[in-house]
Parts: sequence; structure tokens; C-alpha cells
Amino acid sequence: MSAVLTTGRLRLEPCRTRHFADLRLVNGDPSVMRFVGGQPQTPEETAAWIMRAEARWRIHGYSWWVIRLAESDAVIGASCLQHIENDPAQELEIGWRLLSAHWGMGYATEAAAAIVDYAFGTLNVPRLLANADPANSASIRVMQRLGMRSLGLKRHYGQDCATYVL
Repeated sequence: MSAVLTTGRLRLEPCRTRHFADLRLVNGDPSVMRFVGGQPQTPEETAAWIMRAEARWRIHGYSWWVIRLAESDAVIGASCLQHIENDPAQELEIGWRLLSAHWGMGYATEAAAAIVDYAFGTLNVPRLLANADPANSASIRVMQRLGMRSLGLKRHYGQDCATYVL
């Protein structure tokens, strides 16, 4: 199962190998990856990341989506529904990353809201979490705009994260 999600301005498509060139730009950008592991991904790391995302689509029916502008079809980022730390025993979280040219335009909130609707409306999940580096105020604002409430700092991915719940 794979879901294409659409909003007024965006089209979210399940992440596939054919998206490598676009995702390489996203995951290879130091400003994008500053709060996501701290370092840009190498081409090999991005290829492996895509392969893992494709596998999770096959297993779970959700994972990472590429975010396209509906108007131009340009890929501007990626957003996800996944188990925290990719551990199926953990709760589900939503996440996002956008090329810096598209920051501050509401795209992260719009993409995340579409995934929230999919998670609650189609998958019937009981709740969703989101995690961010505590210094990533932009992502924290996205969580707040989604109506999420703070659970404080929690340890995930080997670091303290600002954790929010919906």
C-alpha cells in the first residue's frame, strides 16, 4: 500500500529510487541537515536511506514522502510517518525536511497536516509524536501549529529532543 497525498499546494508521493537526484539535493544540503544528524548525507547514504524508506513502505504502508509543489512539480523536501528510531516497538512520529529556499512558507505544516490526516483518518493511529532538536524553533512552531502539545525533552536518536504529541 502506498498513498499519494495532496493538499492545496502540495503533492506528497511515497519516496522511491527515482527520487534520488531530488532527495540528494535535500539530504546533501548542510542547512537542511543541520538539525537532522548534523551532517549532510553522502550520495551513498541518501541511496541507502531511500532503500530503507521503500522497504518500510512495503512492510508498514507508510514511511517517507517526497514533497512536490503542485504548481511546478518541483521536489522541495520530504516528510514522514515512521516509528521513532525506526523501531516498530516505538510509537509513530511525523517529521519533515525542506530545502531552505522553501522555509517560512507554510509547506512543512501543510505536508505534516496531510500526513496527520492520513495517520488518524486512514490508519486509525491512536496518537502521533514529533521530535526536534530543541534549538530547531521552526520545527517546534510547526508542531505547535498542528495543535501538538509538548511532552518536554525526551531522549531519541541519541540526543535530547523536544517531543510533542497529538
